[in-house]
Amino acid sequence: MTHRLDAATASRLASAALGHVTREYPNKMDHVLTGPEDVQGPRALHPIFFGSFDWHSCVHGWWTLFTLRRLYPEMAEASRIDTLADQLFTAENVATETAYLDRPESRGFERPYGWGWLLMLAAELERHGDNRAEVLRPLARAFAMRFAAFLPLADYPVRVGTHYNTAFALRLALDYAEGHGDHALATLCRKRALDWHQDDRDCQAWEPSQDEFLSPALMEAVLMRRVMNPADFADWFADFLPRMGETEPAALFQPAGVSDRSDGKIAHLDGLNLSRAWCWREIASSLPAGDRRRAVALNAAEAHLDAALPHVTGDYMGEHWLASFALLALLAEPGDERVAALAV
Repeated sequence: MTHRLDAATASRLASAALGHVTREYPNKMDHVLTGPEDVQGPRALHPIFFGSFDWHSCVHGWWTLFTLRRLYPEMAEASRIDTLADQLFTAENVATETAYLDRPESRGFERPYGWGWLLMLAAELERHGDNRAEVLRPLARAFAMRFAAFLPLADYPVRVGTHYNTAFALRLALDYAEGHGDHALATLCRKRALDWHQDDRDCQAWEPSQDEFLSPALMEAVLMRRVMNPADFADWFADFLPRMGETEPAALFQPAGVSDRSDGKIAHLDGLNLSRAWCWREIASSLPAGDRRRAVALNAAEAHLDAALPHVTGDYMGEHWLASFALLALLAEPGDERVAALAV
């Protein structure tokens, strides 16, 4: 069975996101206190992205909602999405979110995962033909400038499978940079990706780790697919995973087990399965139809979706963020025109 995004699935994912983007508590804040005056709650500091347990999950919860709203404009949840967006995505609220970044203590706020997701959200809003992209633009520019300032200082990639993974952040930032016409940022992202990864060979893929939600190996491959021309990527990928046709390294093809979905860190492994499915589908779309590796990649993607899709909802530790990763995977179905929805 090939998993596809359909109206029923879209409604399920939208309902999940609507259930948390305005749920302020519980909340795990990324906030540095310099004195008692800094003791404030999530909504006071972040009047748009105060829900979903943490700031970045709220950002990509909104990406999920806006993406589904565009693809399924007749969905039952559309009016609720519009009502909430009209209330929250205001110039005043964007100014407060942007001002938070001006605090000296906020230099590392949400770097780089939240940065990438905010730009991904901005790229999505540009596709909508309303004024929300313009309203969010000051915050998007602020994060684009953060990437531009940080990447020249980043001599080394971060290869972990959690929020600090640099390949994932660059992959998302490129959607914004290319779609928004920010050629300088796009060029910088490509340069950094090549500096970090173009000489990588024979990936051992020692994964998963206990709380990963990204595959360090596959995220690197998906980033390089984005920054290289098809011929160069084909050569690079053949050297990067030289035994893929024999399903080696085996760990990349086997969905991770999740022993306790009420544990937020262990629940990350459902996200690993979803993000691997996204990566395998993107990689498959780069391989020729008769290439054995294409079938291997597609089979791996479906196996990972089989393991994770039933658990997108059910426990808040996963429910506050997993719908976004399910949507990434479902949008990336090879041969589906919706692959283009991830890039302008």
